[in-house]
Amino acid sequence: MKWLDILLGRTTPVKSSVENLFSISTAQISLAATFNANPTGRAGITFKPVEASEFDAAEKELRGLLEITEKESRTRFRIVKDKYNYAWVLLLDEGFEQLVAALHMTSITLGGHGFEEQLLAAVFEFVEEDGRRVYWIYNYKRGSFYPFVPLPGEKRDNAYELRLSAIMEKEMPIEPELERWYPIWDLPLGAGGEKER
Repeated sequence: MKWLDILLGRTTPVKSSVENLFSISTAQISLAATFNANPTGRAGITFKPVEASEFDAAEKELRGLLEITEKESRTRFRIVKDKYNYAWVLLLDEGFEQLVAALHMTSITLGGHGFEEQLLAAVFEFVEEDGRRVYWIYNYKRGSFYPFVPLPGEKRDNAYELRLSAIMEKEMPIEPELERWYPIWDLPLGAGGEKER
């Protein structure tokens, strides 16, 4: 942080580290052992909407790369918009490491086309033995993860989220500021609820 920023009370945004995404590859072993939470094979990356003409070139390259990935590792994908008009790249792969690698490649591709500032979050879905869904959300602007455990009626299980984060902070970078644990309601990771681009 520069001295003028300190003097004026400005804070420098945390530099995003896309490489931090890989920490969930090893953390999923602890999630399975400690919480009986296993990946569903579904993940997604969301970003702010941009002008269609600006996104066309990036989407073309991204589709090409994901089609190659689909043939080589069977990672399936869709590019959709949710009901809030945010764009999502949805990925499906039973191999968790391939899923993380495909999501990382998607992040790098979008960033390489100048959309790094538009990248909002990556979401990984886990399911526990009792059927409860647990989501690990990666905030690109903060370079950190936080848990999201939704309950019916757009409520969340805050106590369980805190327990998850306390145990998993040794495995992955956890967002320290709780007010930045933004919920993402109506996640389009399942079928329906979104329109394909």
